[in-house]
Amino acid sequence: MGSVATSNPAESRLFKPIKIGNAQLAHRVVLAPLTRNRNQDDHTPTVELMKQYYADRGSVPGTLVISEATSISHEEEGQENVPGFVSDKQVAAWKEIIDAVHSNGSIWFQQIWGLGRASAPDFLTKKGFKYRSASAVPMRGSDVTPAEMTEAEIQDTIQAFVDTAKRVVSAGGDGVELHGAHGYLLDQFLSDAVNKRTDKWGGSVENRARLTIEVVKAVSAAVGPERVALRLSPYATFQGATNSDIEAQYSYLIRELKKLDLPLAYISLVEPRGDPVAVVMGTEAAHKEKTLDFILDIWNNQSPVLVAGAYEPETALQAVDGHYSKWNVLVVFGRHFLANPDLPFRIRHGIALNKYNRDTFYIKKSNTGYNDYPFSEEFKSAQSKSVSA
Repeated sequence: MGSVATSNPAESRLFKPIKIGNAQLAHRVVLAPLTRNRNQDDHTPTVELMKQYYADRGSVPGTLVISEATSISHEEEGQENVPGFVSDKQVAAWKEIIDAVHSNGSIWFQQIWGLGRASAPDFLTKKGFKYRSASAVPMRGSDVTPAEMTEAEIQDTIQAFVDTAKRVVSAGGDGVELHGAHGYLLDQFLSDAVNKRTDKWGGSVENRARLTIEVVKAVSAAVGPERVALRLSPYATFQGATNSDIEAQYSYLIRELKKLDLPLAYISLVEPRGDPVAVVMGTEAAHKEKTLDFILDIWNNQSPVLVAGAYEPETALQAVDGHYSKWNVLVVFGRHFLANPDLPFRIRHGIALNKYNRDTFYIKKSNTGYNDYPFSEEFKSAQSKSVSA
């Protein structure tokens, strides 16, 4: 498996237990939140497909399974076949999926989001909803300008995060991950390229951070901070949500979160090389020479930190045992976990990985490229031995 900080992957910190919130994990290999469009046209999970997909990826007990990004309101169901966690039908479908993951002894966090200007304007308009964002700044290449959100809409959005988090917990979820990354709604408020407001929600580093902080506080008060996590992508340029002073914006945000002294379950950070623009387009990341160290230094192990961004088994082992050895870090895998339902087992035992097929990532409502990646023979053998023991 190449040079690693330890000659035996099983001895790596990657396979040491760690607690997030109230949940005990057996290892630090995490399923990334992956939009894969397998939901129905009414944004309800396709249970027969998605129950198997998520349960399989929680088949190594003690795995942290994070759901795909899930809309906090019908207004935020702004793209085809993304899920919501709003209607009774949607909640019931997710409950079946969560139960299946729990039955394998793994842990469930639901990533929840607002899309803001990342919604498809025509799709949203057809459903009778307003296309909106932090400010009236269009997406690059779009001729549709979002409306600047009103104070009432901002307050409704905070409440929608709260209400959705409550529904997740009521359905058995172990927690929620607030999506503050990759140019979606919370990130639109953080970005000075998108947020041009002059009220208390924009115009300064402090004001641009306000919505994210208020959502963290409100959701923590509703379901308990140990059930709340936050994802950020400081260096990503995806969907134009950039910052002219990244360190100032994120240093302030992390310091303020730390000052709240809430025992959040974790924060999740996207590495500079994990910018979706670079990953999807195959280009060089804009800030590839930068690190997340300034955030980890400020956070100082207040709770664990997840790191994501084009990790391979070898580089994950090197990261937790080397670069991040002084911090409580877990590593998030997306494409490799999609293609390898037994990924933690494969990494631990040095087993070669299945190759993923990018062409099948987003086939709506399809099992192709979703549940057709095989478990390793070694994992199946280990499973059968444990069943017969």
